[in-house]
Amino acid sequence: MPVKPSWRKPAGIFLILLLIAVWAWIVATVADLLPGMAWPVRALFFVTAGLVWILPLKPLLRWIELGRWRE
Repeated sequence: MPVKPSWRKPAGIFLILLLIAVWAWIVATVADLLPGMAWPVRALFFVTAGLVWILPLKPLLRWIELGRWRE
């Protein structure tokens, strides 16, 4: 008997893409508000911002696979 595809996978992919787009917009907006930063501080800002968006992915990927947010 074939397994029925879950609607959570396309919805999850959409949410991941939305998360990336919104986060990129937020980071770009904040970066424009802080033009006088020294380059090492600016680099640290972008490295941190580039890693922080990953934090909400674990619960989202768990929801996509298992249908629940927590273990």
